[in-house]
Amino acid sequence: MSGTVIPGTPIAVDFWSVRRAGGARLFFLSHLHSDHTVGLSSTWSRPLYCSPLTARLLHRRLQVPTRWIRPLEVGQSHVLDHEVTVTLLDSNHCPGSVMFLFEGAFGTILHTGDFRYTSTMRSEPALRGRHIDRLYLDNTHCHPHRPLPSRQHAMRQAAHIIRTHPQHQVVIGVYSLGKETLLVDLALEFSTWVVVSPWRLEQMRLLEMPDVFTTEEEAGWIRAVDVTEIRLDTLISWNMLHPTIAILPTGRPVKVTHPNIHPILYSDHSSFSELCEFVKWLKPCSVIPIVRGSMCQAYFQEYLSSAPQALPDLKIPKPVQESVQQQSKRKRQQPMCLLRRAVRHSVPQGVVYESPEKCTEKSEEFTGANAPQQNCCESAFCSKEGCTSHMGKEKENEEMSAQPAVARAASTVSQAPVSDEHFSPGFAEQYLLTPLNVLKQNSTQNFYKRVEDFLRRGEVSKKIA
Repeated sequence: MSGTVIPGTPIAVDFWSVRRAGGARLFFLSHLHSDHTVGLSSTWSRPLYCSPLTARLLHRRLQVPTRWIRPLEVGQSHVLDHEVTVTLLDSNHCPGSVMFLFEGAFGTILHTGDFRYTSTMRSEPALRGRHIDRLYLDNTHCHPHRPLPSRQHAMRQAAHIIRTHPQHQVVIGVYSLGKETLLVDLALEFSTWVVVSPWRLEQMRLLEMPDVFTTEEEAGWIRAVDVTEIRLDTLISWNMLHPTIAILPTGRPVKVTHPNIHPILYSDHSSFSELCEFVKWLKPCSVIPIVRGSMCQAYFQEYLSSAPQALPDLKIPKPVQESVQQQSKRKRQQPMCLLRRAVRHSVPQGVVYESPEKCTEKSEEFTGANAPQQNCCESAFCSKEGCTSHMGKEKENEEMSAQPAVARAASTVSQAPVSDEHFSPGFAEQYLLTPLNVLKQNSTQNFYKRVEDFLRRGEVSKKIA
């Protein structure tokens, strides 16, 4: 997991390299697992948005200065910098984890972060009947041959293992954050304290978990330890003192090194069937996997929305209309040549925004570096027919030559500089955020006219510059 810089927006989710974030200036943290905080440390000096629970842990765990932490209430809509509306939704993954629903001129985007789908999400007012243009999906277990039981079923399996070893102490391997619900359920099921380390007890209190945890070694016979402690040598040493079994709740395949180690399929990520149910219910226009290197979009094609995206009202000033007609008359027979030439010679400029902090010192303002190219589909909009750019950078470069030139030019067109002098206010932004395939669906003739004029205006702007 390396985070996401969402193209065509000022948004970055779980992405902490400002140098490579391009025009992103609104940074969001979905939860505090280490694979989502790579690069985030005490030196961070930009506004960072997260849930109140994550905000509590962030300064304590990573020493991020509190003046940069912006907690947002879950379930409420928040307008940021007068152009982006974000709603945080519980992602059912770990304490404080959230999904982000973004709305703006770029459309509507749902970024799930890490999440475990449940049917109760259907009752979420922010999602009911919502048109989703882009769904950034947690595809950790997106494979039909990797089934996962519900967490309730996994808890019952753990309880069964404990009951079949009535004379044994129980050690449960967990990460620094997550699976607290399993520990609470087992404590209540067997009416015992769960013994934890002092730092974990402090965290449980910070998370406002039920009072079933203690640091007193003899107070309970269920103990929670770091997952790295569940191994052969520790099991041998524990059993020399007292008969002990270890339970390892995980959704990943594990190698059992001791007969008293019992893995159970317990995952905080959605199963394949749950992902299908979620996408089928939501009906987004496109699905973009968060975990790189997966072609899971093929599994969801039948569930995607078939409705084309609404076309913005492109009001072209009279001088532009006249030049379009003149240029189209000269080159109507060879529109593809113009697009190929633009692909070869245009220079992507990225999207540059102003700093959200008006009072921030000059040295802390955002730079206008170009956003890095992702090896998953991160075009502004992805058509239902599917995009071939999810197969990695090398594969993408190979297939670009076979893809119609219109699709290749879409990226170039959306990044070409445009002179404000020739366009009415808002025209350039609307055009940049309109997929070319949608334009073409509405009118093939208008599609070629607008593409040619847009490219011509880009070349004029570069000459003026």
